[in-house]
Amino acid sequence: MTHPHAAPATPEAEHAGTTLARTPLDALHSHLDTHLEATARAWFRRALDEAAAHPGTHGPISVWELRLAEAGRRCGSRYADAARVLILRAARADPASLARVYFQGTAEERRAVLHALPHLVSGPDALPLVEDALRTHDTRLLAAAVGPYAARHLDAHAWRHAVLKCLFAGVPVDEVAGLEQRARADAELARMLVDYATERTAAGRPVPRDLQRVLTLTDLTALTDPTALTTADPDAPTPHLHRTDPTGGQSPRPAHPHGKES
Repeated sequence: MTHPHAAPATPEAEHAGTTLARTPLDALHSHLDTHLEATARAWFRRALDEAAAHPGTHGPISVWELRLAEAGRRCGSRYADAARVLILRAARADPASLARVYFQGTAEERRAVLHALPHLVSGPDALPLVEDALRTHDTRLLAAAVGPYAARHLDAHAWRHAVLKCLFAGVPVDEVAGLEQRARADAELARMLVDYATERTAAGRPVPRDLQRVLTLTDLTALTDPTALTTADPDAPTPHLHRTDPTGGQSPRPAHPHGKES
């Protein structure tokens, strides 16, 4: 491995967002068995058997870690991520093993680890991996990081910033697992979105299309002129943004912006 810094739908490509994390592993296995060509299927089955027979860590690198590195060449990019996730499952990779693969692996291996988290880790032990991925600018890693594991274990502050990071980087918010549930009635998220939209518009930059959708999900913030948010004209006026309180009155936007992408 190299050392860079860096019924559910069935996954058909390596850019599958959070599909792999949301798909039951038995369904992934059946999908690969059905779609891999004969030579790749034989390699895949052998890799699973080896991982199951020799789980854990053995010497500087385990045989199943070598198979993770081979998956792209053996299965092709279309199926490699799913194969890696299933190899990790067969190897019964624990949080320590997943961290080693993530921090020592390629971007593809890191992505597979993130996809595997909700299947293999029940508690918050692997949150440092999600937090690392959210600091990157690799949109594929970002998409993989905001899957069901993040939805379950990121605290409110970190989760809000993950949503902002997706908007900033152009990752579709459809990839954010649990978005509707976690965004509902989140006044702080609404405030952060309003501030971000205001800053982008004031700088003459377009506001991400998904922002209005997330804002609507909060049920707390309204835009009087949502079409103004998409303008990139630096001379255009800042759109009028306000928060509506439950009594029907409007409270002004806070004076101090918060929630920039970091």
